[in-house]
Amino acid sequence: MRRTVVALMAVAALVAGCGEPAETPATEPADAVLPTPEMPADAPPQEEVDPAVLAAAPTGEPGSCLNEIGAAASARLVQRCIAVSPATHPPCNAANPCAMIQGEIDRACEMYAPGEAKPAECGA
Repeated sequence: MRRTVVALMAVAALVAGCGEPAETPATEPADAVLPTPEMPADAPPQEEVDPAVLAAAPTGEPGSCLNEIGAAASARLVQRCIAVSPATHPPCNAANPCAMIQGEIDRACEMYAPGEAKPAECGA
């Protein structure tokens, strides 16, 4: 009983100390002039790149199947992929490259045993 009372008093003291408002950090005024950042002396040399070159550079991402072969053909390829793919999240989407979609069709069609009947989409 005595331990319970002491524990309750300790908790009450801790909670009472938490009730004081915290100090808010001082913020700089909006019109304050900040110093320009400088590279450390031991930093490796940096290369200047023209922004026009960066804008024209390819991002490395392959184009979508929609852009590669058009809306109608990519829609047919996507439908073939959906029809044969057993995957729960197959890459059957016109936003993916056509090679990826065709690869999923090929992979799914190769899963059939030699004697099994394959869907018509595997032969297309």
